[in-house]
Amino acid sequence: MLDTNQLTKEITDVLVPRAALIAYSAEEMPHIGSRRYFLELREIDSRGNMAEGKPVTVEFMNELVRNYSETHGSTPYGRLPSNLLYADSRKGSEKYIWYNPPGKRRMYFVSDLEIENAEYNLPGIIYEARDTRLDVYAYKGERPGEETLLYAAPLFNVTGSSVCLGSARIEKPKDLTYGRLLEYWEKKFWLTEFSHLGSRGNPTKSNLVLVTKAAKDKPFDLEELKPLNNLKIKDILK
Repeated sequence: MLDTNQLTKEITDVLVPRAALIAYSAEEMPHIGSRRYFLELREIDSRGNMAEGKPVTVEFMNELVRNYSETHGSTPYGRLPSNLLYADSRKGSEKYIWYNPPGKRRMYFVSDLEIENAEYNLPGIIYEARDTRLDVYAYKGERPGEETLLYAAPLFNVTGSSVCLGSARIEKPKDLTYGRLLEYWEKKFWLTEFSHLGSRGNPTKSNLVLVTKAAKDKPFDLEELKPLNNLKIKDILK
């Protein structure tokens, strides 16, 4: 975000006024019950003089809104990915929940853990993104439903379900579709080096280092998963 001095400098040094929008309104008409509005566009020449006004067209307003949304907007749009379970795009209430089915995922580790950077088998993973916060859970089975039990994710950098997002520096896409939004969050998580256990210790029944290494060449052992107080998918879909 720009501070006042930086914004003033950018406006002074870079931005040049090209046009002015003037809004007119008529007094409320009793028999209609609402005001009437009219928008006028006046071009501004190199000397700062405004030209004769002309009505604003729908095409002009659509282009203005589209350009502003692509530059400054953060509301995703487009086709809903099949793995998206919940989406709230309201400003101040943004929340997205989705899943990855069981499968292999490339993982990166700090050297102190002595775990190879490679692909490892994982159970199903549930993601819950809110503002700058990410929570992850594990689940059993292929496709989760409302009654699916949630387990502690068998991963480093996670306490309970809360993720410590670390070293990955990923910029959020400007042209933000739902698919790109989910991809952005997944990259922030999986491209970060796993470095430490959460404050609650091993999220698996056995030592997480050994559990992770064992999942490199064979399916993840689901018996290692720890339940989260009988928490279910329906409990986070709110």
